[in-house]
Amino acid sequence: MIRALIIVLLLAIIASLGSGLYHMVSARGDSTRMVRSLAWRVALSATLFLLILLFWRLGLIEPHGILPR
Repeated sequence: MIRALIIVLLLAIIASLGSGLYHMVSARGDSTRMVRSLAWRVALSATLFLLILLFWRLGLIEPHGILPR
């Protein structure tokens, strides 16, 4: 459940970044759409970061290192 939520948020972040790139490259002069999509990306990234911290604090996920204990 948690893994699926994280994956969905990551895909939404990538989609928002792609949307911002599209609006930046298309030369229509409408920068508000680009700024809006990039603002969504920042908000989604902050939400994902806070959710990961919350899940870790609640004990639902555990960090693991590269080296075994």
